[in-house]
Amino acid sequence: MSELLKVLESKTKIRFQDCDPFNHLNNGSYTNYFMNHREDVLIKHYGIDIYKMAKQQGKSWVSSSNQIAYLKPAFLMETVTFESQLVNFTDSELHVEMRMYNEGKSHLKAIIWSGFVHFNLLKQKREIHTEDLMQLFENVNNPVNAFTFEERLIQMKSNLVKEA
Repeated sequence: MSELLKVLESKTKIRFQDCDPFNHLNNGSYTNYFMNHREDVLIKHYGIDIYKMAKQQGKSWVSSSNQIAYLKPAFLMETVTFESQLVNFTDSELHVEMRMYNEGKSHLKAIIWSGFVHFNLLKQKREIHTEDLMQLFENVNNPVNAFTFEERLIQMKSNLVKEA
C-alpha cells in the first residue's frame, strides 16, 4: 500500500449565494466550505464516505466543536485552496485542523479546529472506532506543536510574517 498523505488539499471557487453584500464570503459560510473540503478529500484519499457509512453501517461522525479565526476575506468567485489534517484522535473522537488560503497559498484566509465524535445513529450514542479506523488514524495523524487554538494562531501568523 502506498503511503497515505497526512495533509490533504483541494481547491474550490467562492460562490455568490455564500457571500455578503461586500462580496466577501459570509462568516457563517466558512464552516460549510471547510466541511465540504474535508468530506471530499476523505473520499478521494482515504476511501471514507461518511454518508455511505451512515447509510450502510448506521455510524458516522458528528461535529462536536469548532474554533475558527477569520484572517483575510475570501472574495466572490475567488479560487481558494484548502489544507486539512488530523491533529489528534482518541478511541471515539477526531480533531482536525483546516486552513483556507488564496489559490497560490501565499495568504492564509482562515483556520479552523474542528472536533468530531464517532456516533452510532441507530443507538443514538457515542461509538468506539474500529481497529481498522484506529490504524488509519495512527498512519495519517499529523499533530501540530500547539496546545491551544490561540497558540496555533500565533504560530501561523508568525510563519506568514517570515514568508512575506
